[in-house]
Amino acid sequence: MTPAAHPYQATCVEIDGRGLLILGPSGSGKSSLALSLIDRGARLVGDDSLLVEERDGRLLAGPHPNTRGLLEIRNLGLLAFPCAQVVAVALAVVLDPAAPRYIEEASSLDLCGAAIPSLALCPHDSVLPLKAELALRRFGLGAGLSQ
Repeated sequence: MTPAAHPYQATCVEIDGRGLLILGPSGSGKSSLALSLIDRGARLVGDDSLLVEERDGRLLAGPHPNTRGLLEIRNLGLLAFPCAQVVAVALAVVLDPAAPRYIEEASSLDLCGAAIPSLALCPHDSVLPLKAELALRRFGLGAGLSQ
């Protein structure tokens, strides 16, 4: 990350080279979703604290140096995980109990001057990690490209 990077409160994992930004209020399950995705092969970028910047129209996310490689797991504390350096964010998911049942297309989120697709997912769903992966494949930047 360059000195132009800004701190941002969110969680991010890297799946097949693309970043999945996880947003939601404290206690909504951002870290739990990240842990489930890591168990399915994702790699941690940052938990609850990232550095983000726009570069060439893309949103880049990297770990904050104070929390690099750490994931907060409720009832266990901060645990160390392998961590990606920087990833281009392809999709933002917002954990929201009022998420719509059906969407035809993703919304857009502007962060640091970069527009990324965004959609809401209900956090209390037993298949939430699978839904997040499917959302990345269907709505994320670069969807349909061979990975």
